[in-house]
Amino acid sequence: MTDTPERRWHDMGGHAAGPIPMDGHDFALWEKRVDALMVLCGAKGLFTVDGLRRALEDMGEDAFEKYSYYDRWIAATNQNLVEAGVYSLEELGQRMEEIAQRGPTYGEAQE
Repeated sequence: MTDTPERRWHDMGGHAAGPIPMDGHDFALWEKRVDALMVLCGAKGLFTVDGLRRALEDMGEDAFEKYSYYDRWIAATNQNLVEAGVYSLEELGQRMEEIAQRGPTYGEAQE
């Protein structure tokens, strides 16, 4: 897939995509939290669906192929919140470091 003026890399309509998995799956707790965060941010007017989509599409083909659906959503949410001035990249990094220090099992008890 290429990024041409007529068609960007994420526009897969009409291309062969292989079989469609029809088995459902339960969402992980963190995926549900990402979804809830999106709803809250939208309700507070921090960004729109268009802003989320722009950030998702600007990630590029590699990110689209490499990361999961909700990995991309949380990255796009953070991009929009940084752009809106809700927090800075430095503040985000500090907070992520604080949470990482809690250990790899933090949050699992609530799942």
